[in-house]
Amino acid sequence: MDNRDEAKAFLSSRRAKITPEQAGLAHYNRNRRVPGLRRSEVADLAGVSVEYYAQLERGGLAGVSDSVLDALSRALYLNEAEREHLFDLARAAGPARRSRHRRLASEVRPSVARVLEGMTEVPAFVQNGHLDVLAANALGQALYAPVFADPSRPVNLARFNFLNPRARTFWGNWERAAADTVAMLRTEAGRDPYNKALTDLIGELSARSDEFRVRWGAHDVQLHRTGVKHIRHPVAGELDLSYDVMDLTADPSLTLVAFSAEAGSPTSDALRILASWAASHQPADAPAAPNQT
Repeated sequence: MDNRDEAKAFLSSRRAKITPEQAGLAHYNRNRRVPGLRRSEVADLAGVSVEYYAQLERGGLAGVSDSVLDALSRALYLNEAEREHLFDLARAAGPARRSRHRRLASEVRPSVARVLEGMTEVPAFVQNGHLDVLAANALGQALYAPVFADPSRPVNLARFNFLNPRARTFWGNWERAAADTVAMLRTEAGRDPYNKALTDLIGELSARSDEFRVRWGAHDVQLHRTGVKHIRHPVAGELDLSYDVMDLTADPSLTLVAFSAEAGSPTSDALRILASWAASHQPADAPAAPNQT
């Protein structure tokens, strides 16, 4: 994907989200037709010339200093994920980055696999930046049984969420899951815009899913670190699971995702049911999720 086009679309989309009132502008034309701030207003807030900001918003981020990027982040009220994305876009715009992309792991090291296997009481898996699930422990496979039911490997969470009808019943809040998925892929694309496999995945999803394509056009990004996932499991029923995402520092493109439930909660009881079921079933044996009504 074109890094300049991405930078242009990202900056203009963030500018459109900030109202003059949010930016603290006391005097402005209330009959304006442009949504959000004007370029001249962002330039003033960031302390740069209008001409220079216009160059940045045309995608010219190569060589921009950190101080200017920080000023833009403040002017556009970027959150942490958006600020990191802007810096990623600037780094990727440099000529040295155009000829290479991040090495993306396609398998986990044996020691990581042993750690997963030793996590017997919590569902866990390892994924890469493309949302390929490269390894999972037994309880993780049981929890994500409808995902693993697809025989293609590696399992990809983005394809499941947008191309598999089971996703809408598996997730307690599919809209949230869909938005998170797109935001995570958009974040990865900012870090590694010239990765052909990632570009192919995004192209496939855009061609096959209108809902993915619309969300992709919003240019939203997200840091996926911790939170709660609401799952409707075909065996264990409703689960509200806390999740934590941990970087594998020896494998920069990989993260370990682990789920947990508060002791004595209904979800904790459901996990014990799931563990019992997992002991006698393979992931592909997972029963189909109920049809939507």
